[in-house]
Amino acid sequence: MHDLSILAIIWLSVFIASFLAHKTRLTPVLWYLFFGSVLVNTGILDKEMPEFIVNFAELGIIIIMFALGFEEDTSNFLKSIKRSWGIAFFGALTPFLVAYVASLYFWEDPNVALMVGLTMTATAVSLTLVSLKSEGLSKTPAATGIMTSAVIDDIASLALVAIMVPIASGQAALSAESILLIIGKAALFFIIVTIVGAWVFPVTKGFARKIPLVGHINLRQILSMGRGEYTILALLLIAISVGILAHYFGFHPAIGAYMAGLIIKKECFDFHQDKQVDFYRQSRNIIDNVAFSWMGPVFFVTLGTKLLYDHDLFVSVLPEAFILFAGIFIGQTVSAALAARYTGKFDWPDSLMIGFGMLGRAELAFVVMEIAYVQYAIMTTEVFYTLMITTFLLNISVPLTIRWWKFKFKTS
Repeated sequence: MHDLSILAIIWLSVFIASFLAHKTRLTPVLWYLFFGSVLVNTGILDKEMPEFIVNFAELGIIIIMFALGFEEDTSNFLKSIKRSWGIAFFGALTPFLVAYVASLYFWEDPNVALMVGLTMTATAVSLTLVSLKSEGLSKTPAATGIMTSAVIDDIASLALVAIMVPIASGQAALSAESILLIIGKAALFFIIVTIVGAWVFPVTKGFARKIPLVGHINLRQILSMGRGEYTILALLLIAISVGILAHYFGFHPAIGAYMAGLIIKKECFDFHQDKQVDFYRQSRNIIDNVAFSWMGPVFFVTLGTKLLYDHDLFVSVLPEAFILFAGIFIGQTVSAALAARYTGKFDWPDSLMIGFGMLGRAELAFVVMEIAYVQYAIMTTEVFYTLMITTFLLNISVPLTIRWWKFKFKTS
């Protein structure tokens, strides 16, 4: 089958999956994975994707992670850290520990347990916000708390993935020197990106303007080239460039892309006001469309093709999946709610809503799974199936618990 024919089939499945996601109000990611599995198990797609599709999917997840970072308002995020740090810390630590201990008991492999713990750490904020918006709760203090906590979790998870994957994959020995080296590389990468974002990207002013060559770099001028016609090209080039930088440091390019999106500020788009166009909003809309509508979904459909249905295997992992789901459901809800109440000073209705809202797992979880299962073969097929089922159950829980708690929430 021609590569373009495969892409057309995948895009058709994305179209249908998006329609079903709208009807069921579930995250489209679940439907993308489902259709990927259906296509490969019915023989419509081969078990091995051609290199063109693999590379296209890889570019898709890089742009997804860039879009997730780009849509974050860095200033609001920094202002909310003081109230939300406890939710992020305890709301991430508990599911990590639950997943790690359970996985170590199930499969007796510390590397597998480590990757399962990392998979279950980051919250799917997009799923939660869509669920809150559908219930008319997107402007509540709980929604702000969830958003800020989820962003902190994502950044921390990305840092942990960057540090732990080389150890779990055997690329680095488990010694004090190797761990310090990896931590040092991760710290250096994040420092470089932060410096670029703080001094170079906003505008040519302050301390940065005194540096030779660098002092003449102005992101706003680059984005405004050709009356704004090359803004998207410039943004994608930045995403890929920082992704390449992350790769040279030994990390997944998606980590760099997320950081690139996070450091690009809204004031960089203050140009060509005579055109009466909000270039920031326009750019976000285009990037989101590319990431979540037609390029990014190819990554998830392709990942779904790794789910080759095996009845005996599926049935055999159900006990582990249900135990892992129950442990994370209880641990995540309780830890996040208590942290919201006692460190964030939210009231109890808001705190429980935050607990329920932190249950979802989406993009970042699947990035970790792809790295651990596809790229480095750290996870076995049994572990991969278990995580897929667990993730599905957690994501199903988000709209159901939010809708159930809505009535208590509004009357409390």
